[in-house]
Amino acid sequence: MSRDKVHSRYVCQSCAYESARWAGKCPNCGEWNTFVEEILPARRHQARGGGEAKSAGPVSIGAVDIAPEPRSAVGIPEFDRVLGGGIVPGSVVLVGGDPGIGKSTLMMQMASSLRCVTLYITGEESVGQIKLRAERLAVKPPESLLLLAETNLDVIQAVIAKQPPDLIIVDSIQTMFRPDLESAPGTVSQVREATATFMRLAKTSGIPVFLVGHVTKEGIIAGPKVVEHMVDTVLQFEGERQHAFRILRAMKNRFGSTNEIGVFEMNDGGLREVANPSEVFLAERKSGASGSAVVASVEGTRPLLVEVQALVAPTSYGVPQRSSTGFDSRRLQMLLAVLEKRAGLRLGQYDVFVNVAGGVRIDEPAVDLGMALAIVSSLRDIPVDSTAVAIGEVGLGGEIRSVSQVEKRIGEAGKLGFTRCLLPRSNARNLTRRNGVELIEIETIDQAITAMVGS
Repeated sequence: MSRDKVHSRYVCQSCAYESARWAGKCPNCGEWNTFVEEILPARRHQARGGGEAKSAGPVSIGAVDIAPEPRSAVGIPEFDRVLGGGIVPGSVVLVGGDPGIGKSTLMMQMASSLRCVTLYITGEESVGQIKLRAERLAVKPPESLLLLAETNLDVIQAVIAKQPPDLIIVDSIQTMFRPDLESAPGTVSQVREATATFMRLAKTSGIPVFLVGHVTKEGIIAGPKVVEHMVDTVLQFEGERQHAFRILRAMKNRFGSTNEIGVFEMNDGGLREVANPSEVFLAERKSGASGSAVVASVEGTRPLLVEVQALVAPTSYGVPQRSSTGFDSRRLQMLLAVLEKRAGLRLGQYDVFVNVAGGVRIDEPAVDLGMALAIVSSLRDIPVDSTAVAIGEVGLGGEIRSVSQVEKRIGEAGKLGFTRCLLPRSNARNLTRRNGVELIEIETIDQAITAMVGS
């Protein structure tokens, strides 16, 4: 057999599963027609020789000298909050989001606010289109912002070696390719190798790198999952395109708090920071309307008050509809089952639609109680007390379970003028009043319904 023989493999573009032969259905993730043939040169199969590997040897943890990580502020406080205080030298940040959500806009505004040499590598647009975006956003990029329309990683590395920048932005990582790989740009192998190339560059040179990534129809960042494990920080840009608000969420951060969020509003001039998101999310709340409740969530270190809405109407079909926007659909099914079994409410003949106002998505169990009250309020057509905030997780037995960081939630409610707070008795044991807020202690879902909606 010739040593120069070219080998091939088939790689699932959904989960990166590798197979020696093509298959219609991936045995790992179950997706159909996702296998793509990728050519591997023989050199990738040769053993790595060349002598015995050298090791620096183990070091006692007490002998390790660490220094505070220097950070460079972006100049956009909401962005700095999500990053954990600023940009860490040599870090690699992956920013993912739906098409048109504002990822490139955020990167342009960041590049315009920095006063350092920034290399903006674009693989989807020309440098002229980038300049037009900057003019449309009414930002004034500094002369130190350099644009490069290139997708070949060999060319990009040569440009960086010749003129090293202070920061690199890659828009997007799915368009980058290594010419020695036979697979097309955007495939699993190309995305993985492109990320590894920028990782090595960042760690050896100390240049921070921001990678923009597309997401799949399921809402996860396209490419192999290993890409998210390789980078230092993963930021998810969330929001409905029909809504003005955007949420920048830290899904992973080696240099700061995870699940931290920054709130922005999209307008004609680009992204504008929202300093007090609770006040903005509640600005259009209609007082005295049934099917509405206010909940206190905590995202990272930030307490957030949002309005949850429910609409319960007699079904016109054999099977009632269950629809949720911004709220976990499986948790909605659980809440409906608890209301049926523990509170005696017959919801089997009703369609139930729930929504988190403002285009926000909340997955925290502490909003269970508020959502359950909104459903009961819509069913009975009786408004929930508009001066009250609901906090608590609903258990399968109908009990209201305690939640964390309750003092932050109560403090935010008092700051926005709410005078009553419905919360689990176990959370209220050491609390009397906070910021002028009356605490209503409950233990079961029946007690909560009686206190807020009536019997």
